[in-house]
Amino acid sequence: MAIQSPKGTKDMLPQDSAAWQRIEQTMRQEAALAGYLEIRTPVFEHTELFERGVGDSTDIVQKEMYTFLDKGGRSLTLKPEGTAGTARALVQGKLYAGPLPTKMYYLNAPIFRYENPQSGRLREHHQFGMECFGSKEPTADAELIITILHILNRLGLKDLGVSINSIGCPVCRPDYHKALKDFLRERLDSLCPQCRERFEKNPLRVLDCKEEQCIRATREAPSILAHLCQECETHFLALKALLSAQEVRYQVDPRIVRGLDYYTKTVFEITMRTSRGDLALCGGGRYDGLVEEIGGPALPGVGFGIGTERILMELSSQGIEAPLPRPCDVFVASLGEEARIPAFLMTQRLRRFQIKADCDHNKRSLKAQLRFADKLGVKLLMIVGGDELARGAVKVKDMGTGDETEVKTEQAPGYIQQKLAEKGEDVGHG
Repeated sequence: MAIQSPKGTKDMLPQDSAAWQRIEQTMRQEAALAGYLEIRTPVFEHTELFERGVGDSTDIVQKEMYTFLDKGGRSLTLKPEGTAGTARALVQGKLYAGPLPTKMYYLNAPIFRYENPQSGRLREHHQFGMECFGSKEPTADAELIITILHILNRLGLKDLGVSINSIGCPVCRPDYHKALKDFLRERLDSLCPQCRERFEKNPLRVLDCKEEQCIRATREAPSILAHLCQECETHFLALKALLSAQEVRYQVDPRIVRGLDYYTKTVFEITMRTSRGDLALCGGGRYDGLVEEIGGPALPGVGFGIGTERILMELSSQGIEAPLPRPCDVFVASLGEEARIPAFLMTQRLRRFQIKADCDHNKRSLKAQLRFADKLGVKLLMIVGGDELARGAVKVKDMGTGDETEVKTEQAPGYIQQKLAEKGEDVGHG
């Protein structure tokens, strides 16, 4: 039996790469416009980073992490999210000593969660994230929300929505925790087993539960917005004003709490209305205590993460497909054994002129080479060999019109560039 990929993983085959590259290009362009630079962190980190940063009472740390001991007995974890590793790199690299805020993004970072694979959510999936460290102002929050909306709109996704909330800070959250626990205590028997466990350590997560019994039990739960301190309330009001000024339509949803302990103040989700209901595409928020929690200075932060596979799935569901690029624009066919090396050398020369070219690597007959070139969908076919080779020339065939032209060998790259330019193909110069 052939070996299969592990459960919860998926290959990205060549025919899928065009869609991924289009998404990557759009993300890079929009991140750069907002002044964000790319960061790449290790696939695994010391387990302590996630226990301290993400929170040892979260579902991620308790149930979903891929954790193992290395040969030195150290506990390591495949990263289950991108923010903690980025914050660790900021501290280790002393980026906080430079100009602030420090703006970073990561692209298609592999994320590992041991959970039952779902549509658009695999055990190994990939995220795009943007993280801003060193600004406590709501303009940083608004900038991120606006940027991800620009990305998703450019990609063609429709029916997007923005939901925001504030979950307070260490000053005001204890009072809300008390009020929420007083409310939940009378309803513990109505909660699912997992939420009964959350009651003591992480009562906010009860509001985020998707079990119908918990949704019913918490329908009348007190809102954290009524318990915000002056600083958190002012910050939230300013964020709403900024989004309104940018004509971003949003709704305030007091049930958005996010699943990680490091969040403070702003939390948000980008949703999309579908026939399957409203789907959360992206989640983010502010984490003003994270850097200090993992050993760095007191430095505010805000960011988001979004799964690339989720975007791909929704683009496909809306019928938005990226065209599959051709492997090459020109196929250099060889006529006879004596022409194989000249054809190979011509192929290399065309590539130096930034022309996507290929030649036969299987010793096919000329007829078989022509069939292969047709399957590749090339724009031009070049035939090397025969009388033309003896005269220092090649034959070039336009696969669209069928026209054939004899061209001197030394003039062939320039001629090919001209023909491709006439067809609207972008080629460089050697």
